[in-house]
Amino acid sequence: KAGDSVRFVMDIEGLGYGEALRHLAKKYGIDIQEEEMTDDQILRQNERESLFIMLDYAKEYFKKQLHDTEEGRSIALPYFKERGFSDSTLQAFDLGYSPEAWDALLKSALKPGFSQEIIEKAGLVTQKNEEGKVYDRFRNRVIFPIHNVSGKIIAFGARILRNDAKSSQAKYLNSPETEVYHISSSLYGIHQAKNELRRLDVCYLVEGYTDVMACHLAGITTAVATCGTAFGDDHIRIIRRLLMDADTFRGEVIFTFDGDAAGQKAAMK
Repeated sequence: KAGDSVRFVMDIEGLGYGEALRHLAKKYGIDIQEEEMTDDQILRQNERESLFIMLDYAKEYFKKQLHDTEEGRSIALPYFKERGFSDSTLQAFDLGYSPEAWDALLKSALKPGFSQEIIEKAGLVTQKNEEGKVYDRFRNRVIFPIHNVSGKIIAFGARILRNDAKSSQAKYLNSPETEVYHISSSLYGIHQAKNELRRLDVCYLVEGYTDVMACHLAGITTAVATCGTAFGDDHIRIIRRLLMDADTFRGEVIFTFDGDAAGQKAAMK
């Protein structure tokens, strides 16, 4: 693939051009002169950075709810333990818990000064009714943070804990698309797998978040999953970048979807 060192960092770390320049400058102690940006460019850059800060705050909030509250330890932690996930796995994937309260995260995020607008743009709250009242998008669910290639939090997946057949709530709930999250170009577990993908030259594509974690727990450290959508061209591009030597694709992708008819049909497609 053509390109210079900046392009390389953009591709490998999943950064924009400006972010890649700042990343390299900071790493090598180089002062960079910022060109004057238009108001619109400044607004977009600031919003993007604010979203990453907000999403990182939410990740830490959910982790604290899982490990440091009675509700999390008694309700959510057993869900992970019953599935055999170790403490190191919980930490590696930044797993968390969102409490049952309607607006616990919203209230928590407003205290240190996050605006309701940026909380909404991060996809963490949603409107309850026409009056404009908002509440936490994820409630009483275990939380699976979704990282980009460079490790920044870009979204969340959440699984309901109650197994009530009469419940109208979806089993899994995901963040909406935002300025930093595009579902068709996001792979769950890609940050945790990227170094091993380069080393082992094989990628296992599984169906869900817990499948990825189970694979890592079993020593299969190159497993990734789509975030609730079909496997597409953008997903292929991400994997190709990590399994390429110059212009040669050196690896393989093994589809290990569920063994039922739906899973096999999706794999063949």
